[in-house]
Amino acid sequence: MTDLKKKVKKSKDSEIEELKDTIQRLQADFENYKKQVEKQNLEVFKRAKADLINKLLPILDSFELAFKNDNKLEEFKKGIELIYSQFFQTLEDLGLRPITCEGKFDPYKHEVLLSQDSDKEGGTILEELQKGYMIEDCVLRHSKVKVVKKIKGDKCGK
Repeated sequence: MTDLKKKVKKSKDSEIEELKDTIQRLQADFENYKKQVEKQNLEVFKRAKADLINKLLPILDSFELAFKNDNKLEEFKKGIELIYSQFFQTLEDLGLRPITCEGKFDPYKHEVLLSQDSDKEGGTILEELQKGYMIEDCVLRHSKVKVVKKIKGDKCGK
C-alpha cells in the first residue's frame, strides 16, 4: 500500500471513530434528558396531587366537625349541606362545570338511558338521571338522561 492510501485509510478510520464517539455521547445525553424529564414530570404530578389534597383538607375538617354534632339532627343536616356547598365550590375553583341538560340531546355531552313517548319534539331531554361534568372543553362524565322517543312521521324521526 502506498503512503497516500495509508494516510487516507488512517484519516477515514479516525473520522469513523470520531463519529462513533459523537453518536455515543449524543445517545448518552438523550438518555440523561429522558431521565430528567421523567423526574420532572413525577415532581409536577406530586406537587399537583399535594395541591389538590391541600384544597380538600378544609372539607375533611368540616366533615369531622359535623360528625361531632351528629346528635342534633337539624344542625347535622345543615352542616352536611354546607360541606356539599364547600366541596362543590372547591371543584368549581379547580375548573369543574356541570353539563346543562336543557333542550335537545347532545351525543357529545349526554348519554341516553331511557326514552319515552311525549307530545314534545323527538330528542328533547325530559329528565336528567345523573349529572355530567366537564373540565374546560373535556367531558369528564356524560349526563345520563331520559329523552323523547323519535316517532316515525315526525320531523325528527324521518
